[in-house]
Amino acid sequence: MAELIDIFRALADPTRLRVVALLREMELAIGELAVVLEQSQPRVSRHVRILAEAGIIERRREGSWVFLRIAGDGPVGDLLARPEEWPFSMREAAVAAQDAQRLAAVRIERAAAAERYFAEHAAEWDAIRSRHVAESEVEAAMLAMVAGRRLGHLLDIGTGTGRMAEIFAPTVRRITALDRSPEMLRIARAKLADQPVPIDLVQGDFLNLPLESASIDSIVIHQALHFAHEPDRVIAEAARVLRGGGHLLIVDFAPHEDEELRSLAAHARLGFSDAQIRGWFASAGMVLESAETLEGGELAVKLWLGRRRSDEDQSPVPGDGQRKRLAA
Repeated sequence: MAELIDIFRALADPTRLRVVALLREMELAIGELAVVLEQSQPRVSRHVRILAEAGIIERRREGSWVFLRIAGDGPVGDLLARPEEWPFSMREAAVAAQDAQRLAAVRIERAAAAERYFAEHAAEWDAIRSRHVAESEVEAAMLAMVAGRRLGHLLDIGTGTGRMAEIFAPTVRRITALDRSPEMLRIARAKLADQPVPIDLVQGDFLNLPLESASIDSIVIHQALHFAHEPDRVIAEAARVLRGGGHLLIVDFAPHEDEELRSLAAHARLGFSDAQIRGWFASAGMVLESAETLEGGELAVKLWLGRRRSDEDQSPVPGDGQRKRLAA
């Protein structure tokens, strides 16, 4: 009862009701809320503190920014469901409509910031993409490799612009998209605003995932492992958060000697062999179920699908189903 009283007390303010309605639509930074509400940041921060203390909203830091969202646990979700059915008066409905217009402007600015970033880095990304098979073929191979498997709650490690979350969204129940860069997460947030499943964007490091052990059903690491100086530790950390029987899909380059990628794109490792991945999987309590090679261009792209051993799993999967596809 005390918890419910705290919730209702926190909601007994017009501005805080507006904050809750806005956060039902999308995660927002305090500065963005201040713009939409047309109030000062200190005033908005006070309202946010009251809502957070009542357990209605959650704060999440990304670099120097703090993003806010409706709390996922407790009684709040059911109480705040379907805000479009709240009994607003005509005046309150007019204020909500104005908030919605300003919220649309925030969405537009996020998208514009993402476009500016893409334009600034397009030449760099195009230089790398030109060295290997088309991304469309890589993505098709990824989806084919996991077809028929229950992906459930997917963790996208090194989400970057959010492309992996975008292509896997129709096949999963929930996505956690993780990246070290606050800037990349802001781009991904703009790109993933209208996806059909819940997507949590989280700042974190792939050597220290901010997730509980055995809490994730599936993981994808797309073109991120080559940034790791200790890729075996990355795989071990991924295995830690993976449930028994869950799958880890890694997409990266086969071994190569293109030293320019170290300076051009900060690659710490120049590709990986099947033997390396198989060994790291085994050390992390996983088995390599299948591997695929996509050739076309200077760099061959590799896909490795591993499975986390479960308590009932007493024997490894025989073979690793090596396949090769030649680019047209």
